[in-house]
Amino acid sequence: MSPFRRRAAKDPPVSVGDPRFDGWETVSTFEDQATAVAWRDRLRELGIDAACVADHPLDRYGRGDVYLVVPPDQWSRASEVVENVE
Repeated sequence: MSPFRRRAAKDPPVSVGDPRFDGWETVSTFEDQATAVAWRDRLRELGIDAACVADHPLDRYGRGDVYLVVPPDQWSRASEVVENVE
C-alpha cells in the first residue's frame, strides 16, 4: 500500500491548497463533495492514487468546484474508468 493511501484516512475529503497534488492531472470536475469523494474512492478501490482538491473552501453544504485528480502516469487509466461509467 502506498504511503498516500495509509495517511488518506487523516486527510480532509477535499484538500485546498495542498502542494502534494501540484502537477496531478484532473480526471473530472464535480459540483459537490459527496459525488467527488465517491468517485475518488472508486478509483482508489481500483488501485489508482486519486484525490479531491479545490481552489477554494467549499460552502457549508459541501458545494463548490471539486477536482478529481491523479498522478500524471495514472491519468489514462483513471479517465478510462470514469468515461466508461458516466
